[in-house]
Amino acid sequence: MLGFHRMALSISSFAVSSSLFPVFYPIKPLSASVIRKRILMKENGFVNNLLCKNNWNGFSSSAIATDTVDSAGTAVSAEDEAGISSEEKTVLPTNESSECLLRIRHTCAHVMAMAVQKLYPDAKVTIGPWIESGFYYDFDMEPVTDKDLKKIKKEMDRIIGKNLPLIREEVSRDEAQRRIMAANEPYKLEILESIKDESITIYHIGTEWWDLCAGPHVESTGKINRKAVELESVAGAYWRGDTNKPMLQRIYGTAWENEGQLKAYLHFKEEAKRRDHRRLGQDLDLFSIQDEAGGGLVFWHPKGAVVRHIIEDAWKKIHIQRGYDLLYTPHVAKADLWKISGHLDFYRENMYDQMEIEEELYQLRPMNCPYHILVYKRKLHSYRDFPIRVAELGTVYRYELSGSLHGLFRVRGFTQDDAHIFCLEDQIKDEIRGVLDLTEEILLQFGFDKYEINLSTRPEKFVGDDDIWLKATSALKDALDDKGWRYEIDEGGGAFYGPKIDLKIEDALGRKWQCSTIQVDFNLPQRFDITYVDSNQEKKRPIMIHRAVLGSLERFFGVLIEHYAGDFPLWLSPIQTRILPVTDAQLEYCEKVAMRLKDAGIRVEVCSGERLPKLIRNAEKQKIPLMAVVGPKEMETQTLTIRSRYNGGELGAMTVDNFIEQIGFAVENRTFI
Repeated sequence: MLGFHRMALSISSFAVSSSLFPVFYPIKPLSASVIRKRILMKENGFVNNLLCKNNWNGFSSSAIATDTVDSAGTAVSAEDEAGISSEEKTVLPTNESSECLLRIRHTCAHVMAMAVQKLYPDAKVTIGPWIESGFYYDFDMEPVTDKDLKKIKKEMDRIIGKNLPLIREEVSRDEAQRRIMAANEPYKLEILESIKDESITIYHIGTEWWDLCAGPHVESTGKINRKAVELESVAGAYWRGDTNKPMLQRIYGTAWENEGQLKAYLHFKEEAKRRDHRRLGQDLDLFSIQDEAGGGLVFWHPKGAVVRHIIEDAWKKIHIQRGYDLLYTPHVAKADLWKISGHLDFYRENMYDQMEIEEELYQLRPMNCPYHILVYKRKLHSYRDFPIRVAELGTVYRYELSGSLHGLFRVRGFTQDDAHIFCLEDQIKDEIRGVLDLTEEILLQFGFDKYEINLSTRPEKFVGDDDIWLKATSALKDALDDKGWRYEIDEGGGAFYGPKIDLKIEDALGRKWQCSTIQVDFNLPQRFDITYVDSNQEKKRPIMIHRAVLGSLERFFGVLIEHYAGDFPLWLSPIQTRILPVTDAQLEYCEKVAMRLKDAGIRVEVCSGERLPKLIRNAEKQKIPLMAVVGPKEMETQTLTIRSRYNGGELGAMTVDNFIEQIGFAVENRTFI
C-alpha cells in the first residue's frame, strides 16, 4: 500500500545512493539564461550532464555542469561558459565516502554542545547526531537568536583552537547513571535507559566536558578546520518528536574537511534557495496555502492550475494508450473499509478523525487502494480477463503535524497518480516492464532522464509464502535487467506485504526526489478475499501491483518548479506569450492577435497600461517565455516583434501566422524559439 510508506510526502525519503559527489563549481554562479538553456537543451544530442552533487538534510544536490552550443553550433563546455578553470573544481565527499568527514561532523556536534553549556550553564543537552550536511544538537534552553549563534560559533572556535583530545571511556551502567544525575541531565538519563548494552561509553573533550556516545570522533578538536564549520539555523523540535513533550532548541551546523568544500556547499545552498518552490509559487502566483483554510491544504491558482491540467492530460493520455481504465472514486468511505484493509491498525495516527453520519462512522480516505479493490470485486473475474489495469488521480488526506508541513512537499491533502494492476503470477514480469516503460515515457516528457533505482527485497516479517516472494522478486529483477537500468538491491528493505522498486529522479541541481514506486502486494488481496476463476474452474487469488509515477501532483509540481527555477519550458509554461502594446492605440489590434493565438491553442495574454520598458521587465519577472511587442509599425504591417527569454533578446518581426507556426513546432518538439 503506497500510503503505508508515506511515499508521496516524506521529505526525508530523498536518499542518496552515490558514495562520492563529483565536481562542484563554487567560484562563479551561472547566469539564469545559461541555466535555462541547459535545462531545456534536448536537441542536437546535447542532453544535460549533471555532474556536481552534494547532499544536505536528506536531499542529494548539485550545481549544473553540461555541454551546450554556441551561436555557430559548436559544443561549449560548462566550465568554459562559466569561466571556471579546472583548478577551481571542488570535490564534495559524503559521510559514506569519507569516515574523516563523518568523524569531524560528529565531533562538531559535541564541541557545539560544550560551547552552548559554557555560555548558557542552565541549558540541558539531549542528542546530537551527524546528518547529511553536517550536524545538529537539541537543547532544553531559552530560544536562540542569530546573535546567539555567532557567540556559540566563537566559543566553538576557541575550543577547536585549544586542540583538546577526545577521550573514550567505558563505564558501568550504574556509574553512568551516577554521573548523569550529578550533572543534572534528565534527558541523558532517559537516553541511558534506552541503551540495552551493559557497557556504556562516554567521550570526553579534554577534562572539561563529556557526553554519552558510541563515537566515532577525531583524535582532538584541532583536527577540525574551524573555517570549514558554520552554524546555520535554529528550529524548534519536540523531545522524541512527541507534541506532549518539551519543545527543544535544535541548532543546525555544517562542517567540511576544508574551506573550499564549505564554499561549494554554501554556493549550492544559495542556488537552491533561489529555486525554492514556496517563494516562486508566491512570486509567480502559482499556488498558495491559506491560513484561513488550514495548513497543508493547497490552493492551485489559475497559472498553477494550467500546469496541473497539462500534467493530468499527459498522464491520462499515456495511461489510456497503455491499456489502463480510468477511475474516479469517493473521498470518504465507511470506517469498516479501513478495518478490513488494516489501515486503522497500522496507519491510524496519520488518518483524520472519523465522522458519524446517520449512526455510521465514515473516514476520509488516506489512500486509494481499497477503492480500486472494491471496483475489482464488483463481479467475478476469469483468468482470461487479466491483466486488469485501473488508474486514478485520487485525492487523499493524511494527518500531519503542523511542524512537519513543508510547502508542496508535505501537505495534508494531495492527489496521487495511483494505479493498480491485477494479474496472474506469470504476468508479473511483463506488467512490471510495462510500468517501467510508462514511467520512463512520462518522466522524459517533463525533462527527467536520470534516475536512481532501488529494489527492496523480503524483510524479516512478511505475509505470503516463500515461493511467491521468490517469483515476484525475480520478476522485478528480470524486468529491470530487461530494461537495462542500473539498480541497487536493498536486502530486507521491502514492505511486509511484497517486494518493491523505488525510482528517484534527478533534477537540474542533481537532487534526487523519490516519485515513482512499484510494489507487489500479497496482503490486500488476502484481506479483501479477492479471487478469480482459473482454467480448471477453481478459485485462485490474483497478484496485485501498486504503482505511482509522479507520486503526487502537488509534490511533483514543487519538484518541477525547483527543477526549472519557475522558468518553465514553452510547452509547459502557464502563459506562453504576452502581447505588449507600445501605446493604447495598438490595443484593439493586440486583442485581435490574442484571439487568433488562443484559437490556435496558445496560452496568451495582453498587458498594457505601463511604458514598454516596464511591461518588458514585468514579463521577465513573471518568466514569460515570449513577448510580442506591437507598435505603430507592427500594426501597419500586421506583424509582431518577438522577444524570447530563451534566446536572450530580439527575434525580429514575424507575421502572426509565422509566429503561431513557430510556437506550434516548438511545443510539439519540446524545444524553444
